[in-house]
Amino acid sequence: MNSGIFITFEGPDGAGKTTIINMVAEQLSDVLLTREPGGIDIAEQIRAVILDKGNTAMDPRTEALLYAAARRQHLIEKVKPALAEGKIVLCDRFVDSSLAYQGYARGLGIDEVFAINQFAIENLMPELTIYFDIESELGLKRINKNKGREINRLDLENLEFHQKVRAGYQLLIKRFPERFRSIDASGTVESVFKETLKIIEETLAQRKPSL
Repeated sequence: MNSGIFITFEGPDGAGKTTIINMVAEQLSDVLLTREPGGIDIAEQIRAVILDKGNTAMDPRTEALLYAAARRQHLIEKVKPALAEGKIVLCDRFVDSSLAYQGYARGLGIDEVFAINQFAIENLMPELTIYFDIESELGLKRINKNKGREINRLDLENLEFHQKVRAGYQLLIKRFPERFRSIDASGTVESVFKETLKIIEETLAQRKPSL
């Protein structure tokens, strides 16, 4: 059985990772492009509940559990089958988002949220995680300027929350240095895209072909 490669894209809101992941997918062959929360019908339904701007009463633990539930279904139904087929799976957010947003920014604890997600993912982690770093103020400005972007419940959080998210990611980079590659996302779309594609192509070149 061929073994694919699981690559995730992470970053604070407004970093531009969704734009870049779509550009990268167009340059590679045998790719599955997907996102979290979502990617398949059940997970998209859970996404709608999580990100609904009307659900301001949602408890942080409920939020973390919903993300993990969506992640599990997405993984089993879409990601694992694609990896088994030898595809390059590009995923817009994965478990690191839960660790940064709910674990650190919400104050639930990175280890505690990771434990919840271990039940969901059964130790399946990305081979490569590309982190798009941007100052929180600039990220929020980009969100406000992008009229076509989905504005969700997390976008409505205050600046302090988004700063905590960024700090949470910095902790994760130190914790998992073997798979994280960080990119300055404040540059032009073209420069960020080129750097991202270079990192992915280097990673693919280093992998031994399946026998």
